[in-house]
Amino acid sequence: MMPSASRRRVLAALPLLAACALGGRAVSVRAADIEPIRIGVCGPFTGGSSPMGISMREGIRIAASQINAAGGLLGRPIQLVERDDEARNERGAQIAQELIQREGIVAALGIVNTGVALASQRHYQLARIPMITSVATGTLITRQFLPPEFADNYIFRVSANDSLQAQVIVDEAVDRRGLKRLAIFHDATNYGVLGSEGLIEALRQRKISPVAVERFQLRQADMTAPLQRARDAGAEAVLTYGIGPELAQIANTLARLNWRVPIIGSWTLAMSNFIDNAGPNAEGARMPQTFIPDPTTPARQTFLDAWQRATGTQRIPVPPAAAQGYDSALLLAAAIRQADSLEGDRIRAALEDLREPVRGVIMTYARPYSRDQHETLTSPHQIHVGEVRNGQVVFAYEADRQRAMWP
Repeated sequence: MMPSASRRRVLAALPLLAACALGGRAVSVRAADIEPIRIGVCGPFTGGSSPMGISMREGIRIAASQINAAGGLLGRPIQLVERDDEARNERGAQIAQELIQREGIVAALGIVNTGVALASQRHYQLARIPMITSVATGTLITRQFLPPEFADNYIFRVSANDSLQAQVIVDEAVDRRGLKRLAIFHDATNYGVLGSEGLIEALRQRKISPVAVERFQLRQADMTAPLQRARDAGAEAVLTYGIGPELAQIANTLARLNWRVPIIGSWTLAMSNFIDNAGPNAEGARMPQTFIPDPTTPARQTFLDAWQRATGTQRIPVPPAAAQGYDSALLLAAAIRQADSLEGDRIRAALEDLREPVRGVIMTYARPYSRDQHETLTSPHQIHVGEVRNGQVVFAYEADRQRAMWP
């Protein structure tokens, strides 16, 4: 049997060979005869983080479907190889190895949880396979593989990193609301711990120290004691870094204590399992958002329509995760077209020097990456503030909505 790599090269060349054999005249080659381009997709599709993972996966699927409908990439269809990492670090690392060694992927998209990213992306880096992180926000994610230890960095991102989010959160609490006595509540994961450190640093830059820093466990149901300590310390607001179910416990406990202070936290306050589990107690919570499902541009309207057709519902469990998944797939596709190759080195180089703008739903990406910069979002001014109103996330400020009308 022909080795896999050789077989792929021959199959990829079939259209050209057929055209040459017939004097350059175009001929059709059955899709079944063309081996697809395999792209790995990893995320939590079960468990507490699943609203983010499922939203991201559906966004990637919508983009892949549109790309395939337009003829695929390099004359070949995209095939997504999807795996559920269950938000477990060790599972994510195992999946990365399987996708590389067994599935023959040329690139990867996804990853929701910071811990999973930090545990798994080394395998993509060492295999020289580009990985665009669609959702995970840990600031370290794109900085693990920098010179001089590594000549090239294969890890890219489209989500807003925690350093940027911390600035937006603190700006909302301190600069816009004038609050100075702030309590930080974070979960015990890498995401929560690193996020809380970002908040502490952003406050330090304003010469403010938190009056309380409380750490809670995943699936922790009782938040009474830590919230009472924060209230006793005179906190004027609760700043959060955690995942939806535990954040709902914070909101519900605040209501039971009849302690009416604002909740301002990371983008996960937009998760459906926060809004649904907290119900009316979620109202007014504010958070950084890269995407709010408001059809402010034709591209966003098209995406929202595609979501409804694909899922049968208008509601997106976690809109930023869906949009970031969609945009990450478009950026990867643009790099593959420009590289005119499935070689990891050439795809990475193309990502670092994308010549044609890519019209996504978060923004139109004009040279979003460079050799030294693997983040699409580099300023807190690129991020909107969302607010839970009537059970959905909307723009907290009309100025943000007006700004979002520019693609």
